[in-house]
Amino acid sequence: MAEPNGHDSILSVRGVSKNFGGVRANNDVSIEVPRGKIFAIIGPNGAGKTSLLNMISGFYVPDAGEIAFEGKSINGLKPNEIAEHGIGRTFQNIALFRGMNVLQNMMLGRHVLMKTGVLSSFVYWGKTQREEVAHREKVEELIDFLRLNDLRKAPTGELAYGLQKRVELGRALAAEPELLLLDEPMAGMNQEEKEDMVRYVLDIAEQRGTTIVLIEHDMGVVMDISDRIAVLDQGEKIADGTPDEVRANPRVIEAYLGADH
Repeated sequence: MAEPNGHDSILSVRGVSKNFGGVRANNDVSIEVPRGKIFAIIGPNGAGKTSLLNMISGFYVPDAGEIAFEGKSINGLKPNEIAEHGIGRTFQNIALFRGMNVLQNMMLGRHVLMKTGVLSSFVYWGKTQREEVAHREKVEELIDFLRLNDLRKAPTGELAYGLQKRVELGRALAAEPELLLLDEPMAGMNQEEKEDMVRYVLDIAEQRGTTIVLIEHDMGVVMDISDRIAVLDQGEKIADGTPDEVRANPRVIEAYLGADH
């Protein structure tokens, strides 16, 4: 299975390893994420998927190997610095401010773009007021895109689970990332909520041109929407290719999909 070369890639992960004490989370993992595409990372529980995303987004530092975004190493950068470079992130467990409303949570997603600071953006004086209005317009566009218009003033903690996941997606998009990391965005959703989220993910890639790296357990979703898929098992990459290539790979069938697939 031929991998895209570095010139086509927005993200390059080269020989990355991570250990926690005596536990090996990732071992010599390499992936190339094509620009403007949806790239899925799949594998059994404990395969090292989230730890890989945590290294890309700066929450973990690799023990070995290099991670490059737009051709430049991001090893050792803090999460806020990586966000400023253009990488957004959602989390497996919702990480919203539950006491704040939808609009406020999504405005916080703009903080990496704000010159006057996120706290002063709520104060209406001079330059701060002008900047707040501009950022508010961008967030209102996202609220419309995600069909949250009637909920902009609703406390986030009172929303249904699927809507909270949508707000978290909006907060990540508010930073206008070039690369969006989605850690199980459809986990815990019912079928209707999953279908909505799939449409948003596709629209983000197609309409906004955002590159997406996706961890997801729903194999039907992964096979339907992904351009490329990498498969991890026990911390190592065992396959990488198109959905058809991955589906037919004997190691994937054995490790993850099951022989009856």
